[in-house]
Amino acid sequence: MDRTNHPSSWLKPTPRGLYVEPGDFYIDPAVAVDRAVITHGHSDHARPGHEHVLATRETLAIMRLRLGAQAGRQQQALGYGEAIDIKGVKLMLAPAGHVLGSAQAVLQWQGFRAVVSGDYKRRRDPTCAAFAVQHCDVFVTEATFGLPIFHHPDDKAEIARLLQSVVLFPDRAHLVGVYALGKAQRVIMLLRETGYDVPIYLHGGLTAMCELYRDLGLALGDLRAVAAAAKAELAGQIVLAPPSARDEPWARRLPDPVNAAASGWFAVKLRARQRGLELPLVISDHADWDELNATLDEVAAPEVWVTHGREEALIHAAGQRGIRARALSLLGYEEDAP
Repeated sequence: MDRTNHPSSWLKPTPRGLYVEPGDFYIDPAVAVDRAVITHGHSDHARPGHEHVLATRETLAIMRLRLGAQAGRQQQALGYGEAIDIKGVKLMLAPAGHVLGSAQAVLQWQGFRAVVSGDYKRRRDPTCAAFAVQHCDVFVTEATFGLPIFHHPDDKAEIARLLQSVVLFPDRAHLVGVYALGKAQRVIMLLRETGYDVPIYLHGGLTAMCELYRDLGLALGDLRAVAAAAKAELAGQIVLAPPSARDEPWARRLPDPVNAAASGWFAVKLRARQRGLELPLVISDHADWDELNATLDEVAAPEVWVTHGREEALIHAAGQRGIRARALSLLGYEEDAP
């Protein structure tokens, strides 16, 4: 293959982030830049202070909620499947299946096609569009759960475990630690899909994002503030809160809470024990080991760059299947939060 204009010559990791040189823009830069393409609204990808920001409509709304005036002085929404030309680089956004509005950046220049997937998952998620496979010459993949030990169970089975516990302990509140963007709303929607139509109680730190999801078209059902509820009212109820909230005085208003949390990391039982969880729920917004490998096969890129996660194992697995793979050192991305 002629590598004269191969993505390795124009898609470059820099201290600021992944730089698309011919288009003069960054993808999920770690610091404020002039032109940024943002894959999704989590804070390690959507930083404040950019001059120009391009993202999906939903991601821009999330950034405005979280960052206010620092969400980007000029904002441009791009829908899934729409394409624009930036100094000769064709850019399209495709669904990533991670959280509402999450996208893969699909880049074409001089006959080559590269896909920067951001964070993604392959499971069905009622709160966001499903991951769409994009064939390409270079695929940039995360590897948050890039070890063979990570095999995430069925989401519905984990929700069933939560509901079974509610039945078993009708006098106790179930305090479920969830990340404010994506995980909280996904757990709510998974519960609603089972027919659970009673109120779900929220810590105040989750309210604004849930309201935004509603504004963007998600039917989350009856949500109520814990602060407005009597202690007795919370017995036998599901309460969602940021993971740190159980250590706050706020949690004292809950009747004998069952400590639970939702994260892909709880596939490692030691992590759940370290957090003192009675009910760890293995619900992840990232692809597990099998899904990462299946994605590499489906994308069928001859070259893969692996970033923010357990790179070595996935690089080895790709190499065994004849895929050229290497680590892409990008700083500033966090592990999956519970």
